[in-house]
Amino acid sequence: TTEMNAEEKAQKEKAYELGKRVLLTCNTSKFTPFTKSEATDKVIANSTEKKVKEIGVKYSLKYGEFKDLEFIEMVPNKTDNTNIYRFKALFHYDKANKELRVTMNTENKVSAIATKDWNDEYQ
Repeated sequence: TTEMNAEEKAQKEKAYELGKRVLLTCNTSKFTPFTKSEATDKVIANSTEKKVKEIGVKYSLKYGEFKDLEFIEMVPNKTDNTNIYRFKALFHYDKANKELRVTMNTENKVSAIATKDWNDEYQ
């Protein structure tokens, strides 16, 4: 794990807040779409309220209430100059073993966001 500089720490906080906003939809069924200062057009187009709500419903049925994101590591991606922030998504049920991965670009915007099954090794 690389030490983060101040800029990356601030970016991690933004990744955390934006990622949390997505998963809080599991509890509230409300999602405030990303703005142009928060995410790329592609991410904005892919994370519509309808889509995010559908995922939220699925997760809350399966894992119970969303609690928080636990930051695990930052993986710098040299090819496209992005930073990938890996969070463990904590839910009411311990069996929930999910990762929320938030990719931030050089403009400090979310350029990708995805949930997947947790794996200790970055893949």
